[in-house]
Amino acid sequence: MKIVSTFFMCLFLVSFTNGQERFLTKKGMISFFSETPIENIEAQNNQVLSVVDATSGKMAIAILMKSFMFKKALMQEHFNENYVESDKYPKATFKGDIIDFETITTSERSIAIKGNLTIHGKTKEITIKALTKKTDAVLEMTGDFFINLTDFDVKIPSIVKNNISEKIKVSFRLYHKPYNK
Repeated sequence: MKIVSTFFMCLFLVSFTNGQERFLTKKGMISFFSETPIENIEAQNNQVLSVVDATSGKMAIAILMKSFMFKKALMQEHFNENYVESDKYPKATFKGDIIDFETITTSERSIAIKGNLTIHGKTKEITIKALTKKTDAVLEMTGDFFINLTDFDVKIPSIVKNNISEKIKVSFRLYHKPYNK
């Protein structure tokens, strides 16, 4: 009987620790900003799904393109129909590794995340700098980086070429919580 109860206790502890090895958010925030002399374009998405595996430092992010909200409805329509073609390419993804994940502590520090970003059906390897800190309750990650639209085959019609920057600033804020199955 003692062996059986010890076995079940070990199974319980293993399942409990496995739950603490992953961090998840379904409400991460990603925004982008395009600055030109003619017009600034900004959009925000607060429905970003992100998972971090604390044992390996692997990270995955999924973003529904139609969840980006713009101040002007016409900009949102053009973004989804003409530029990122959301019906054809409904989401953007990132899969990568947090470099030196095990060094993240309760003190904020800069880390690098290296992986593959897929937008508009095109994938590019990128390295992102992020500020991060981790407690038992949350794994915070914030930062920004730039992408070139040409790297992802996003075509800008010549008539509005001066209204949209080729280089877009992407900002993110992710507050992951321990994932419990």
